[in-house]
This record gives sequence, structure tokens and C-alpha cells, in this order.
Amino acid sequence: MKTVHWMQAAMFAAIMAVLGFLPPIPLSFTPVPISFQTIGVMIAGGILGARLGALSQVIFLLAVAAGAPILAGGRGGLAVFAGPSAGFLISWIAGAFVVGFLVERATKLSAKRTFAANVIGGVLVLYIIGIPVQSLVTGVGLKEVTLASAAFIPGDLLKAAAAALLVPRLRTALQAVPSFRRAA
Repeated sequence: MKTVHWMQAAMFAAIMAVLGFLPPIPLSFTPVPISFQTIGVMIAGGILGARLGALSQVIFLLAVAAGAPILAGGRGGLAVFAGPSAGFLISWIAGAFVVGFLVERATKLSAKRTFAANVIGGVLVLYIIGIPVQSLVTGVGLKEVTLASAAFIPGDLLKAAAAALLVPRLRTALQAVPSFRRAA
């Protein structure tokens, strides 16, 4: 892998950190807050592709594990990986990979196809991993956690739509930058 690829992944890890400065929105019925960082997962996968998108999330989560307070609400450190959000955090790697994989396979990238990739990778994958881990960590039944997580769906669909509008335009614009052309 070229140095430029590491820099691209690190740049998107930094974007995730910036999104972490937006305050989380706590909900009274679940210990997992609404965070704007999930849109970063979708954008990273959509722009960088599967491999580099996932790498950007690994870099970001390593910084979190090292104690950087860059999660929504200023959280960081190893303890977050033992909390109710742990599964969702770890799922960001798989989510970015799946979004990137689907976007890379699109014959013609459109907002509609990007939206579908975002819903599958940036919402469904995150829920499939995050909900069971939250249930395990909190001791609350899987059914109850799933029902509580349904409150996140409208916001996640809005984030998926926003990322779907941005990604095709950003990918086109970035293709004009020689150091950003995909060589992955």
C-alpha cells in the first residue's frame, strides 16, 4: 500500500474525529446516543472504497483506544469498547467496508445506488453487529434492544440520504486530484 493511501485513510479518520465534536443526542430509553459519526462511516466507505474505508475506521478506533476523546461526547479510551456502544463502534469497520464494496461494484454511481449501499453497509451492518453486543453488555433482551434501536432508523436513513447526495459528487471531484485517484 502506498503512503498516499495511508494518508487518505488517516484523513478520513480525522473527519470522524471532527464529527465526534458534534454533541451526541442522548435518548432516555437506551444507553447508546445518537451520533453524527455514522455518516462519516458511510462517506469514508463511499469515497475511499472497501479496503481504505475500513482502514480509516481502524485508524480512528485505534486513536479512541489510545485514549483520544474523539467519540461523540468526548469519550475515548479502552472502556468504551466494553460499554453498550462497543458493538456499534467495532461495526464501523465492517460498515465502511461494505459501503465501499457496494459502491466500487456499481457500474454507474448514482445517489440512489449510494443510498442503497449506505443503508446496507452503514445502517444494516451496524445494527446486525451493534444490537446483539449492546444486549450482551447491558443484559437487556435482544428483542427490547432491537425495539429501542428502531428509534434510530429515521435519523440513520437521513444520514444515508445525505451521504448518498455527497459521495457521488465528491468522488467525481476527487478524481481530478492526482493524489486522490483510486489506485487501490
